[in-house]
Amino acid sequence: MPKVTVRSGPGLRQEIRAGAHGLLADEPVAAGGTDAGPDPYDLLLSALGACTSMTLRLYAGRKGWGLREVVVELDIGHTYAEDCEHCEDPRAMVQQISRRITLHGDLDDEQRTRLREIAAKCPVHKTLVAGVRVKDEVIAAP
Repeated sequence: MPKVTVRSGPGLRQEIRAGAHGLLADEPVAAGGTDAGPDPYDLLLSALGACTSMTLRLYAGRKGWGLREVVVELDIGHTYAEDCEHCEDPRAMVQQISRRITLHGDLDDEQRTRLREIAAKCPVHKTLVAGVRVKDEVIAAP
C-alpha cells in the first residue's frame, strides 16, 4: 500500500490520502484554482516546518532543556504557477527556502546555538539539501 495517494479532483483541486489522514491541495484563484487547500509549495514548506519543530522538540526534551514552543516561519522564492510555465527548462527550479525559527523557553545562548545546528539535521531538511531522485512509473488505467 502506498504511503501517500493523490487523486485529481475538479479543476486543480487534489485529494490527498496520507495513511488515515485526508488533505486537500489546490492553487489560489489567481492561478486557476479554487483555493480549497494549500498549494504544493505550501505543503512542502509545511513538511519542512513540521519536521524542524518536531526535531528540535525531541532534541531539547532528551536534553531536559526548557524549550516550551518552536515557531517556524517559511517562505519560498517561487510559486508553483510560475514554475509550471517553465517546467521543461531544467534551470526553472526553486532557488531558496527561507526558514526563521523562534525558540520560546528558558534557553541560554549555547543551547540556542546548538538547536540551530540541530535544525539543519531534521530529516526533511537533509533530504531537500541533498536532493532527491524521483523514480516515475506511468501506468495506463484499464
